[in-house]
Amino acid sequence: MAYLRWAPAIWQLSQRRFMAAATLVGACGVVSFVIGYTHRIRMLNEHVMWAIHLRRSFEIFALSFVYAVTLFLTSYTLFWVLNSMMGKVIFEMYLPALTATFAGVCGYLTFVQAELMNAKTLASLLPFFVIAGVGTACSTTNDPHWFRNNFSELGDRTTFAASMFNITLVFGGLSIIIITYFAISELIATYQVVRPNGSVGIRTPQVSYHIPRFKVRITLLSILLTLSGIAFIGIGTFRYTPHPILHNVFARGMPCVMFALLITLPWLAPQLSRAFFVISDIAILVCVIAGISWLQGENTLTNVEALAAMLFLGWFIGFSRQIAAIEADRIQQQLIAHEVVNTAKLDDLISDEESAGFNTVLTDTNSPVLAAQADTDQHRRQVASQLARN
Repeated sequence: MAYLRWAPAIWQLSQRRFMAAATLVGACGVVSFVIGYTHRIRMLNEHVMWAIHLRRSFEIFALSFVYAVTLFLTSYTLFWVLNSMMGKVIFEMYLPALTATFAGVCGYLTFVQAELMNAKTLASLLPFFVIAGVGTACSTTNDPHWFRNNFSELGDRTTFAASMFNITLVFGGLSIIIITYFAISELIATYQVVRPNGSVGIRTPQVSYHIPRFKVRITLLSILLTLSGIAFIGIGTFRYTPHPILHNVFARGMPCVMFALLITLPWLAPQLSRAFFVISDIAILVCVIAGISWLQGENTLTNVEALAAMLFLGWFIGFSRQIAAIEADRIQQQLIAHEVVNTAKLDDLISDEESAGFNTVLTDTNSPVLAAQADTDQHRRQVASQLARN
């Protein structure tokens, strides 16, 4: 409301009002996320080394950036859609209330996701702001025939729609690089896991845990994933008209990087499931068929580029889900290794409770089962805290 009252006239245009409202929504979401994520990792623990503090600070900064961009683009798109439906005069009356509503909802969602943060949750944000940014650019462009040549023509101008498209690509590339950092960190952490009986193992039983040339594989995987993000950044940074050579380098280099990544994935990351390898091969096959149809004049380059981009984003989400599953198995193995639950003792206590008869008082602290559960929960919290500090 203060912005609508005191902002200069040039900043009272509809698009700039939506930008200001979306910025407020993003800021509220980021503050909520930082509070939740800091509570999750217990960053203020005095026993944690300064190097871990530094790494956690980088994680908070990187994740906050991803959430800020996602919330900004998504809320801006929603404001634009609602304004088109309600009309400018009526929508202006509801803009403060809608901003507060979006900020509250986003603050709650980001706090919950901060408590449950993993690579899967982070990668799930990618389609939201990519679709929101590109969709807004397509809807607000003043060139109704932008799709005649290729997808990059949408950003080959200096208009608001073109800027929105290019910024979306840049932020999407940065998000891919950030998610790559978390995914690679988890693969390295999983490689160091030792089972309670002293043997080593990974999630996929068909692959032995000792991976030959592990450092080489993980380095090449990191490079290919990072290059895919850099390609998105280059396409959005260098428009075709002033920089045709640089634009083509990134635009044509991106499918080459994606092809190399998908075709070598079974060797680069044998920890992943075989079903995911099949999905990667299918994605390559679909892109090849679409490319052949374009060369034969039966399809447009815009459709091929859009299909390839969406397939890659979908593949990236699936890749992150695989990483999240590996992370869950690693945490479970660590909990078992620390003997968080003594199943034999707990079975004996349950038998004693059943022999004593059914107890209708659910909060009976004299119950041996509840006492064992309380001890187990306390031990689990201590172990989880220690794992978080490590």
